[in-house]
Amino acid sequence: MKRGYLYIAVAVVMFTSYEVVLKYIAGQINSVQLTLCRFFIGFLFLLPIALRTLKKRGKRLDSGSMAFFALLGLTGIALSMPILHMAVSYTNSAVAAVLFSCNPVFVVFLAFFLLKEPIKPRHIAALALEIIGTIVIISPWDTKLNMTGVLLALLATLLFSLYGVMGKRKCVEFGGAVVTCFSFLFGSLIVLAFILMTHIPAVAELFRSIGLEGFADIPVLAGYTAANLPYVLFVSVGVAGIGFCCYFLAMEYQPASVVSLVYFFKPALSPILAWQLHGEEISSSMLAGVTLIVLGSLCAIIPGILEAKREV
Repeated sequence: MKRGYLYIAVAVVMFTSYEVVLKYIAGQINSVQLTLCRFFIGFLFLLPIALRTLKKRGKRLDSGSMAFFALLGLTGIALSMPILHMAVSYTNSAVAAVLFSCNPVFVVFLAFFLLKEPIKPRHIAALALEIIGTIVIISPWDTKLNMTGVLLALLATLLFSLYGVMGKRKCVEFGGAVVTCFSFLFGSLIVLAFILMTHIPAVAELFRSIGLEGFADIPVLAGYTAANLPYVLFVSVGVAGIGFCCYFLAMEYQPASVVSLVYFFKPALSPILAWQLHGEEISSSMLAGVTLIVLGSLCAIIPGILEAKREV
């Protein structure tokens, strides 16, 4: 139980720092290109750990398991991430990021239907507080939201939530490192195939015609320099490799609905980190939203810790 919360804490730190670190290399690397790099390097980093885990558990990957990992990679990486990047083309990046952080709402209900995890009153209370906090941070009454961007962000969120819930099914059998590693492999391969497709003139012209120039002629290696390499390695090994691995390792000890709450910490902690590293101002609405989100997360986690102590 305690180990599960330790994995959640590591995942929170990694996921929270992603956008803040990414700001150091903003505009230098295509977002889809960076997705390929992040998850492929994450796969290479996790491969020795995954192989060791398979050997320790006496498991082999059959064709059915590989097909399942391919489905995971398609859902959570190859589809969810580019759609999220597309959403940013239509709406404010902060709005898309905060909406994506709402995936625990989807996870609670998907886990109920697919994994038969119970929905407890504390989960509802936590979600209510966190949704209100998220709305306060977005402050939709202060800005005009592009509904295309909002719908794309919600679709990306739903797909990523499905990725997490589906992944939990295999975590018990193979372990979080194996699930993360091989979903990264197939997700990267599918993203690479998509990148190569964008070099077909007709496909590139289609994306340009609908205002998505960033999806036309996506490079594979261009843009990487000695100066931005440390940041690329951090978001690849740290955020993708360690962060996602801890996310799935936590699911070996905690319900998917609890583990997914790491995404509600993102909009709460990222502004604080951005303030420390980039000097970005924290508004009163941001501070109020952060407070509500933290209270909501504690609402879900603290009762679980107390229940575990009583069982011991």
